[in-house]
Amino acid sequence: MKLALILNVIDPRLGGVMIMGDRGTGKSTTVRALAELLPEIEVVAGDPYNSDPHNADLMSDEVRVRKLAGEALPIERRQVQMVDLPLGATEDRVCGTIDIEKALSEGTRAFEPGLLARANRGILYVDEVNLLDDHLVDVLLDSAAMGWNTVEREGISVRHPARFVLVGSGNPEEGELRPQLLDRFAMHAEVRTVRDPQLRVQIVQQRSEFDSNPQRFALAHRKAQQELSRRILKAQQLLKKTEVPYPLRLQISEVCSELNVDGLRGDIVANNAARALAAFEGRASVTAQDIERIIVLCLRHRLRKDPLETIDSGYKVEKVFRRVFNLPAPENNGTAPERDPLPR
Repeated sequence: MKLALILNVIDPRLGGVMIMGDRGTGKSTTVRALAELLPEIEVVAGDPYNSDPHNADLMSDEVRVRKLAGEALPIERRQVQMVDLPLGATEDRVCGTIDIEKALSEGTRAFEPGLLARANRGILYVDEVNLLDDHLVDVLLDSAAMGWNTVEREGISVRHPARFVLVGSGNPEEGELRPQLLDRFAMHAEVRTVRDPQLRVQIVQQRSEFDSNPQRFALAHRKAQQELSRRILKAQQLLKKTEVPYPLRLQISEVCSELNVDGLRGDIVANNAARALAAFEGRASVTAQDIERIIVLCLRHRLRKDPLETIDSGYKVEKVFRRVFNLPAPENNGTAPERDPLPR
């Protein structure tokens, strides 16, 4: 889960993370802590869309017009936004709405930005995403894929940038997403309840320390937090130079083909996730070990053809991966916990 979240922060174009797991396993806590790891960003002051003053692709239409007119855009630094989408949200609340009465009476476009506008260049978190209406999930995934949100009402059209890291979480006991929607999430992480008594005691102890004195707890972990933030920032800068060698790209596609993965999203996501991981490790070239660490996260949820089937534990993906890459067969049944991506 942590690895998938970090890779999507390094490369927001990956396409988001779907986290499924038992109740009380820290899914929401982990996601909400993610925003604190991110460096501050420069935005155009007073702009509701967090427009980038230097990148035209991340500017709203109004800011772009001002930029082309030669206006000196006021700049301010702002913490990356973490936007929560409530289950009861309407489409107007998510996408924004146009004030038709004002538009007709004054002849101006009066647009009230929604949650997608606030989430631009940030993180949009949907807890219990498997309980969200399918049409809202479609809207979120379309905006995340295209990077723009378009609202059309009564012949009036407004669009604004909506590039965000989409993170969804849920409990599989409450139902799964349709395979077509699952496929749109770049990565799928499964979180299981810890069974080791010593680790459970450690978690309880840390929670007690936080509850008794949150400031002291945060101070004790500040150095590790800052180091992780530095690594993420460095990886974002290195990502443009990172490449996947052609033989490895060929093997990734061979794995997807043997697993009968529909479409090409699996190939694309696996390549991009491997690049992000290599950059996170400080390298400009992807290795087979990088692919091994992300391949299950990228493909496990793309194997399900029937909505009544359960999502693969990862064993099938790992088995095919090892055969294609000429590695020894996996020794477990696919239920071993994911390796912690962060150094202790």
